[in-house]
Amino acid sequence: MSRTLRLLASATLAAGLSTAAVAQEASDVVATVNGTDITLGELIIAKAQLPQQYQQLPDDVLFDGLVDQLIQQQLLSDQLDASPERVQLALKNEERSLRAGEAITRITEEAVSEEALQAAYEARFADAEPQTEYNASHILVETEEEAVALTEQARAEGADFAELARENSTGPSGPAGGELGWFGEGMMVQEFYDAVVALEPGDVSEPVQTQFGWHVIKLNETRLSEVPPLESLRGELTSELQQQAVEDALAELEAGADVTRPEQGAFDPAALSDFSILEN
Repeated sequence: MSRTLRLLASATLAAGLSTAAVAQEASDVVATVNGTDITLGELIIAKAQLPQQYQQLPDDVLFDGLVDQLIQQQLLSDQLDASPERVQLALKNEERSLRAGEAITRITEEAVSEEALQAAYEARFADAEPQTEYNASHILVETEEEAVALTEQARAEGADFAELARENSTGPSGPAGGELGWFGEGMMVQEFYDAVVALEPGDVSEPVQTQFGWHVIKLNETRLSEVPPLESLRGELTSELQQQAVEDALAELEAGADVTRPEQGAFDPAALSDFSILEN
């Protein structure tokens, strides 16, 4: 085998080995700048801090770019003999924020279990009583005269309320025959709700005025509300448990800590915008 072929074979083998030897540890060094190592762990964090649209790019596209970015940042960083105070303060704030975030993650993860969710669910509906819900349709017009005339037509034997709504209603539900679907207390303006409550299924109301205009209302049917299943509230209950756990943990931590706060008037709030303080 010629020397050239042997060199090519060696290069090919080396390339295959380097491809197979994928780094597995956060401490694995991916680059070195004037004796300062840049590790795989630093690359992983750098990717996680990218804007979302860049994080969606394939890793093989991002890898070399992130290596170049960290190398360039290290080269620039090396130009300073010491970090300016504002950089040191920013790093201190960043570390505090990151450590606090990790603590919150731990607290919220421990706060949520199937048992805790079930208990919160049962507590919410322990004293709940079924509420009446209403299914109604309406015709919305601008004047009382129009509403009076439509009320008479809607109450006539054989009248088609949905067709009257499609032909006359100015509201967004008009094309759907005036149907509003199911609703309960607090979901409609009070004048409208009060008129619906006074009806029996199949009845058509007297004209009702609200801020939107004049309504002719037909009550289609009623039902008693059912307690929603736990699954439909899982996300909401989880958030409540997590928030309460964090509030309780903070209250307990502060109660057991030695905390001092600034006296009233000790600092001028305007100092928050005075960056010259950082140069002192």
